[in-house]
Amino acid sequence: MKTLSAKLVVFTENILTKRKIRIYKKKKKQQAKNPVLDWIEAFLWAAMVVLLINQYFFQAYQIPSGSMKDTLLIKDRIFVNKMVYGPELLPGVAKVPGFKIPLRGEVIIFENPEYLTRGPVFDIVQRVLYMLTLSMVDIDKDENGNPKAHFLIKRQVAQDGDVYRQFQGNLFLKGRGMNEFIPEDEFKALSGIEYGNKRMIEPSDYEAFRAYGEFFTLREEGLSIPASLRNTAAKIDSTTYKDPLEVDQWRQKKKFEIQPYNSSAGARWRKSADTGYYIPENWVLPLGDNRDNSNDGRYFGPVPKDKILGKAMFKYWPAYRVGIIR
Repeated sequence: MKTLSAKLVVFTENILTKRKIRIYKKKKKQQAKNPVLDWIEAFLWAAMVVLLINQYFFQAYQIPSGSMKDTLLIKDRIFVNKMVYGPELLPGVAKVPGFKIPLRGEVIIFENPEYLTRGPVFDIVQRVLYMLTLSMVDIDKDENGNPKAHFLIKRQVAQDGDVYRQFQGNLFLKGRGMNEFIPEDEFKALSGIEYGNKRMIEPSDYEAFRAYGEFFTLREEGLSIPASLRNTAAKIDSTTYKDPLEVDQWRQKKKFEIQPYNSSAGARWRKSADTGYYIPENWVLPLGDNRDNSNDGRYFGPVPKDKILGKAMFKYWPAYRVGIIR
């Protein structure tokens, strides 16, 4: 009769033998596998890892325009932190809670409110390819072959509870609990925030914008246009950069003067020049640092916080611009 120790030896040998057989079969199976299939399998695993990282942690983006100059330049490649505000479960699908809410002064990425989607299937395929290639491949292009602005990267300048207005390209803010508007630079100093605003329009050009707004309304209403106004308005053609918001402000003012019953024109003028625009709860106002060359919240309004996809964190290309985004 075998002793207990002998039985343990036999049991252990059986276990080790079975393990060696499994390892041998696995090696033979690996050797028999087609090299192409083996390469595809490795690629798919790597792609899955990249997708998971891009979807839930960090995603690469390429800057398409100069709206954030000099903070971000055209063709800068950056990483966006998607965990901080809460990632989407799937591309374009509901978000999960994040660690914090977007704060004033942070550079954020969000869905463009003016973007026209081609459908959920195309959006998912486009975003998957974009993530897999670290922003190198973008199939979502316009008729001229340029990438469409599906996502925008701007700075969160104002937040829910704030009221804002603009005059001659300068932003004025009235924060929650404040009694009057103050210039943006003063507001930043009070809030302890630092960021730069690049201006490209000369102050002297604003007289032409005012004149053109009034000229446009008089022409639209079929009224006579003074020669001096016509000559001043013509100077707008020589200005390198335009300010359509300023033009529209004076256009609405003149229209309200001609048509005091036009409540729409009156309301738009009063909001621009006096009362300002209120940012509702859980919404923010994103603006470009390059104020005179940016399609931002001044045109399409505030954006909801649940459409903010992440915070711009780090520039990784080109090499001489590597650094933290502030």
